[in-house]
Amino acid sequence: MDNKAISKIFKLCSQLMELHNENPFRTKAMASASFKLDKLPFRIDGAALEELSAQPGIGKSTAEKAKEVAETGTFKELQNLLGNTPPGIVDMLNIKGLGPKKIQIIWKDLAIESVGELLYACNENRLVEAKGFGLKTQEEIKKSIEFSISNKGWFLYAKVLPQATAFFKVLKSHFPASLLSFTGDYRRKCEVLSTVDLLISEHIDTVEKFLDAYILVEKTEHSLEVTDEFGFTFKVFSSNINDFYRDLILSTGSARHLDLLADIISELPSLSSEEAIYRNLGLDYIEPELREGLDEIVRAQQHTLPHLIQYKDLKGTLHNHSTYSDGVHSLEQMAVYCKEALGLEYLGICDHSKTAVYANGLSIERLEEQWKEIAFLNEKLSPFRIFKGIESDILTDGSLDYPDDILAKFDFVVASVHSNLKMDEERATARLIKAIENPYTTILGHPTGRLLLSRAGYPLDYKKIIDACAANQVVIEINANPLRLDLDWRWHRYAVEKGVLLSINPDAHRTEGLKDMQYGIFVAQKGGLEAKNCLNSYSLTDITAYFNKQR
Repeated sequence: MDNKAISKIFKLCSQLMELHNENPFRTKAMASASFKLDKLPFRIDGAALEELSAQPGIGKSTAEKAKEVAETGTFKELQNLLGNTPPGIVDMLNIKGLGPKKIQIIWKDLAIESVGELLYACNENRLVEAKGFGLKTQEEIKKSIEFSISNKGWFLYAKVLPQATAFFKVLKSHFPASLLSFTGDYRRKCEVLSTVDLLISEHIDTVEKFLDAYILVEKTEHSLEVTDEFGFTFKVFSSNINDFYRDLILSTGSARHLDLLADIISELPSLSSEEAIYRNLGLDYIEPELREGLDEIVRAQQHTLPHLIQYKDLKGTLHNHSTYSDGVHSLEQMAVYCKEALGLEYLGICDHSKTAVYANGLSIERLEEQWKEIAFLNEKLSPFRIFKGIESDILTDGSLDYPDDILAKFDFVVASVHSNLKMDEERATARLIKAIENPYTTILGHPTGRLLLSRAGYPLDYKKIIDACAANQVVIEINANPLRLDLDWRWHRYAVEKGVLLSINPDAHRTEGLKDMQYGIFVAQKGGLEAKNCLNSYSLTDITAYFNKQR
């Protein structure tokens, strides 16, 4: 288990303690331990007990529990609390807008013990009169439940990737001479998935014999569906050597992509490669990520398909955090990791602005302290460079955090919404456009505020936002955090058509988070992005000139 997973176990324990009216001091201590464990600069599962207990605010008791969680996934106190809590009540802790106090009322006063019962109660207006609720809160809870239900059985691509890789290796080890490939949504690198699909040139009965470590869900003559211990679903489809690449195209493409192919030919030929089949249709080879039924067929006919951006094209990383705000690693640690581990030329540091008090946002005095360290590190790490950035909150009226004379001192400014997210399309669009029109805005950060499978994000008029960025020479972020991947890839083409640069930003709060840029690359490829369309594919010399020109 990584630190975040261990931290979540401690958080669950603190929530259950509050739910059961345990000692408030011990409850707060458990919540504090959850926070501190998440922020540790090293992995708990690999640390010695002595090293862990020596960390500020941890102590021996917390360290022992953390090591126990790393090994077993739980600890005795948590198990006792879970034993006294109906499973449906525990599930409610995952519903946005419901904390232990409200759940306690739902459980004890309304005698509701499951999420399904709670949704039914919302439909019957039973929460309206309950203490601390009301119609507005009831409707928000109802929406959260419906959103959660609609996403049940779906997983983030990044969460599936390790298990998918392991499953592929299992099949390959047993069938080294067979043709084998990922297919479907996973091969197209869709941001959320319900299954991981694979195609193999073997009979399905033969495949089944070697998957006894997985749980069988369904079997047909030509397919096999299994799940692993984490609940991920894998579907294996059977083909043969002669038809493999035809079947691979048919199983990879979206329904719309296959419809467009059907407009060209009634039946795909069976040839020796996907490239040969597309060539037979008079088309250039279409990368799997692009097979979504947009403009890829026309562009393949016209030989104008994009040369998709690759991870190696990235020369630096922008929008990252350090211990100056809510990051886990220091500014120097982030910079050294970029330079030595990732081989990058520059780091853009964008700690939170002063309004983000929840994230230890920087006062003007602390900004000046950071700028001094940046100057020192730029001399020490030369020719690597740290750019002075900030993630400036877009305030409710669309203005940016900090006065203009401070904003003018940054190398670049990422403008993002973090508060008052409940906006209609008109209000949200107007708020963002005002920020875009601010002369100090360089990059629009995570434009919709969405969290995949958790929060839908506020509605926007995308065309107006992108047009405003084009008119004001503002870059749009592709936030590479697997939970965000925002700007959505479906709007990358329009941004490129309008001449808007995009920037693949990890929004990293620790060194390992910098690697999330790979997920940003995946969605950028789906959006048809080329290296020339991406700001952080610029060399250090070019991006320095770009920032100087913008200023």
